[in-house]
Amino acid sequence: MREDGQRATDRAASGPDAAMAADMAAAQGGDAQAYRRLLRACAPVIARVARGQGLRGEAVEDVVQDTLVTLHRARASYDPARPFLPWLGAIARRRSVDALRRGGRQPREVHDPAAYEGEADPAPGPGMGIEARERSAHLRRAVAALPQGQREAVEHLALRERSLDEAARLTGRSKGALKVNLHRALKALRGALSGERERGDV
Repeated sequence: MREDGQRATDRAASGPDAAMAADMAAAQGGDAQAYRRLLRACAPVIARVARGQGLRGEAVEDVVQDTLVTLHRARASYDPARPFLPWLGAIARRRSVDALRRGGRQPREVHDPAAYEGEADPAPGPGMGIEARERSAHLRRAVAALPQGQREAVEHLALRERSLDEAARLTGRSKGALKVNLHRALKALRGALSGERERGDV
């Protein structure tokens, strides 16, 4: 217990970026507690970025959800040796721009060279193609095993990156129900995928 408390103190003392980078690295290794802590810490950061782009109200919540889904899908591409917050900020700005375009509004131009320097290289490293295909196959199986409502939420909101409005129209479900189903689905998928990792399947 004392070691856990010391680690938490060290993380806090080293600043939010270092703490979030450490949690992301731990999450990449299958630490579910670190991943939950990271997602909680990310939400207010993403909301600030969305509001900075001119979004308000429910649109901000949508960007938070969309960004967290994107983070979940792209987490393997994050390089723990690079700053975390610029990487997260770049994703949040892209999702904010998407939301503005869906709403017919023009995105606000933001000059932020640090975001480009801190963003992970999207090019896969050696051997990553095979691992990515294996992870993709595991993810497809895990999604297929979800209850129908959760599966629809993941397919429309996460995999096809549709807006809540579009997904609600196509599924006949309310936006609130879709958000709840997506949250439950992501939790179930994290559990399923971390279980496969522990068995050495991933």
